[in-house]
Order: sequence, then C-alpha cells, then structure tokens
Amino acid sequence: MVCANVISRQFFGPSILFHAEVAKFAVVVSTFMGISYAARKGRHISMSAIYDVVPWRLRKAMSIIIPLFTSIILFALAYISIDYVTGVYERGTTTTNLGIPLYIMYLFIPLGFIMGGIQYLRNLIMNIVKKEVYIGTDALDYNDVKPEDRDMEDEIHV
Repeated sequence: MVCANVISRQFFGPSILFHAEVAKFAVVVSTFMGISYAARKGRHISMSAIYDVVPWRLRKAMSIIIPLFTSIILFALAYISIDYVTGVYERGTTTTNLGIPLYIMYLFIPLGFIMGGIQYLRNLIMNIVKKEVYIGTDALDYNDVKPEDRDMEDEIHV
C-alpha cells in the first residue's frame, strides 16, 4: 500500500487518501499476530551469546525459565492492552478516511499477546516433557542439531 501510494503520488499527482490507515492496520496485524508464529517456529529475536556457550544442562534450564517469564510478560501486556482497547472503544474513535472504528484494529494487539503467551507456554511444556532443548514447539535448538542433519531453512536460521 505504501509503495502504491508513492507510485500514485509520483505519476498521478495526488496521494491515495486511505493509504496510511491501511498500512498501519497491516503493520499492527502482522506484528502482533506474528508473535505466536515466531514463537512456535523458534524465529523470535534472541540474544544467544550466553545461551550458546553454556553447557547443555544450563541451556535446558534456561529453555524452561525463559518461556515461563516471557509468557507471564505477554499475558500482562495482554491485560494492559485490553484496558487500552476498551478505552478506545468507549471513546468511539474512528479512522479519518475510512471511518472504521479504531478498536477493531487494536483488538489484534491483546489477541496477539494472548496467542504469543499461549505459544510460549507450549514451548515451556515441550521443554519440560521432552529430553531435547526446543526453541519453539516446531524447532529443536540449533545447538543440538548436527550440521549434516540441518536442512537449508535451519542453515538460514543459524
């Protein structure tokens, strides 16, 4: 939408009126709905300098503690964002050009936090139940995968 607006403004003169609203909606939805997907696939941002060099036993402990605290934080953020969305709903604010109630767009924020919190709880359970270390329910820790057993997607991740 942003690219289309740039092209429209460059070649036809006027800007597309609702481009900013659609682009903002797309960013909010993709960001917050992507939290749980990234957690499930083990594709979330991680600072792994310490994690990569510690022994397996400590990595296993960290793989239980980190998802626990992350899920607690995500559920707390969901609670706070529900309060925010409720306030936006009560004010009745709408987008300028499309007239869509803003709370509809902001509903994806607590929903994304809740789904992310659930996914991190699943990661926690996987690491409690399974012997291996998992960075996501679908992703074995890259330190535990032998290089010859990695596929191309794993190589990109490492």
